Amino acid sequence: MKIRKGHNGLLLSVLVVLFTQCTNKPTSSTSIAVVPYNPDSVSVETTNIKIAYVDIDSLLVNYNFYLDLSEEMLRKEENSRLHLTEEASKFQKEYEDFQKKIQNNVFSSQERAQQEQDRLVRRQQELQDLNERLSRELSIEHENNSLRISEAIQTFLKEYNKENGFNIILSKVGDNILLIDPSMNITNEVLNGLNKSYRSKK
Repeated sequence: MKIRKGHNGLLLSVLVVLFTQCTNKPTSSTSIAVVPYNPDSVSVETTNIKIAYVDIDSLLVNYNFYLDLSEEMLRKEENSRLHLTEEASKFQKEYEDFQKKIQNNVFSSQERAQQEQDRLVRRQQELQDLNERLSRELSIEHENNSLRISEAIQTFLKEYNKENGFNIILSKVGDNILLIDPSMNITNEVLNGLNKSYRSKK
């Protein structure tokens, strides 16, 4: 009956959401015209593209909104675990009492013993349903929190980029970018802006 997902679960969910948003962009079709090669007509056109990147791992572990959501999730997971443990302990005691009554012939009839056994079977099923419900609720909340964090980052970056004018802002997750100029790292600027925005909303 494992329902604990924890801090790493939310981190993984956020990384998946951000990575998906970065990679699931629609691509436009391009038609290519083939022309004969003429060395005299070759020209080279250079375009200045402003590129920056955000280290998502470093961002999230210092983003106050993410940290608060993680703490809240841990409390809810712990409460769910304690509630489930308490109910399981109650059931265990009821089952042991039933076993003792069977051994001591306490029940007035076989029919009464069967009724109590049926009740315990239903009680066991209720515990299984409770475990599944709590797990499902926590999983849904993890996903919702991941979307909330992702939307907050995306919204901030749109405002941030109005002044900075980057053509591309990459999401660096782990080693998905093998080599990049450190001067393109805007993680601290984005982090400070996100935390400032979060403080103002709180």
